[in-house]
Amino acid sequence: MRHLRIALLMGLILILSACGNQSIEDFSYTDHRGEQVSLDSLKGKPWLATFVFTNCETVCPPMTFNMASIQEKLVEEGIEDYKIVAFSVDPEEDTPEKMQAYLGNFSVPDESKWHLLTGYSQEEIADYAVDNFKALVKNDPNSDQVVHGTTFYLMDAEGAVANNYDGYTDVPVDEIAGDLKELIQK
Repeated sequence: MRHLRIALLMGLILILSACGNQSIEDFSYTDHRGEQVSLDSLKGKPWLATFVFTNCETVCPPMTFNMASIQEKLVEEGIEDYKIVAFSVDPEEDTPEKMQAYLGNFSVPDESKWHLLTGYSQEEIADYAVDNFKALVKNDPNSDQVVHGTTFYLMDAEGAVANNYDGYTDVPVDEIAGDLKELIQK
């Protein structure tokens, strides 16, 4: 029964994450370096967004690995004018220090492009995710895990969702790099 609920929930996440192409609301949160990052500070460059947490036992490590692989492709292509933003879905546990240590577990070509964000409540990120990305974020009452989508969002230079992709399996690395390059050239 538990597996059926999880399967239904993941199906809903996929349906919700297919929606997009809207501007997101402003935010101002703390990144893994202890710096404030806001929508306004990201404007002017396209960026990739996702949702992860450091204590994740399932999808987050592969998703973060996949995002690092995308960055490797961007480096290969000589693409430099972008950022990567990961919103923590477990902000009460994910301190900047924990997020810095988490990112250190991955071979990222340029850590300065990354912003792993925290500094808000669980309720706030759940509302922000659904309101802005049509993404579900929900605590699992039976564990210390958080259920969330596995989508990567390509944000344009103004902070609108330009496209979204599967960030967990069959990640279209070349397509994402091409789409990002196209946004930079606009």
